[in-house]
Amino acid sequence: MMTIAEIRGSLPSDALMTVEGLPFKKIASGKVREIFDLGDRLLIVATDRISAFDAIMPNGVPGKGVLLTQISLWWFARAAEVMPTHLVPEHDAAVAELLKDFPQLAARSMLVRKLNPLPIEAVVRGYLAGSGWKEYKKTQAILDHALPAGMLESQKLPEPIFTPSTKAAQGHDEPITEARCEEILGAETFAKVKKATLELFALGTKVADRAGLILADTKFEFGTDAAGNLFLIDEVLTPDSSRYWPQEGYAPGKPQPSFDKQFVRDYLESLDWDKQPPAPALPADIVARSRDLYLGALEKLMSI
Repeated sequence: MMTIAEIRGSLPSDALMTVEGLPFKKIASGKVREIFDLGDRLLIVATDRISAFDAIMPNGVPGKGVLLTQISLWWFARAAEVMPTHLVPEHDAAVAELLKDFPQLAARSMLVRKLNPLPIEAVVRGYLAGSGWKEYKKTQAILDHALPAGMLESQKLPEPIFTPSTKAAQGHDEPITEARCEEILGAETFAKVKKATLELFALGTKVADRAGLILADTKFEFGTDAAGNLFLIDEVLTPDSSRYWPQEGYAPGKPQPSFDKQFVRDYLESLDWDKQPPAPALPADIVARSRDLYLGALEKLMSI
């Protein structure tokens, strides 16, 4: 794991939009990450691409992949107190050795076990925001979770709730009830996933509080090995997968400033764009502000 100073020093001036030249088989290219097959392990490299409304912007945010990877590694070290993670043993040394001929990629790379990803995203909410707020205004509930009447936007929920979604290969993920999630995963795996999700959220909430942050909601992903053991995979508690608010100035009844992509979404909402590809390029000031937000979240967390 790198220090804040090392991370700052590793941030590039130009955005890395794709990963080429590695002597490994590329097996997947997501909105941000590119995945390479190493036999019994996978190499995951985070690019500087940024997406919103399921569309990838034509220009990226320089260093975003480094920041996402380093935040994830920082959180994975803490999440290991709750459950096993997909990182290989002696992770940083293994990455350095693997990428010794490509040192510019090391800070944005994770070397992980090859596991079977579960077909759901484990979303957990502690506050009433985003799509949860929109649904609450219509139904006074979020999926199968009935909530008290008269709640305000950004208000803390009586307790965190598990609101999983499907993982769509294309298009939008779809929110599902706990009952549907149990049908998909099976009762035993569902119980383990829900328990792990709430425990990880409790850990994240506690740590974020020490950093002066409110963890409003997040999503986790899990995978299993051949024996059915559950592992935490993908990214964890990053500004891409989580909604962080500063504690200072928090006031229910309105949207909160956040250390995540909401800033970019708000900009895109102001455009005459139908949210279908191709996406518009982001102006330089939006790119710079985005990087500042990602870096700000990292520095607040890693300074505690």
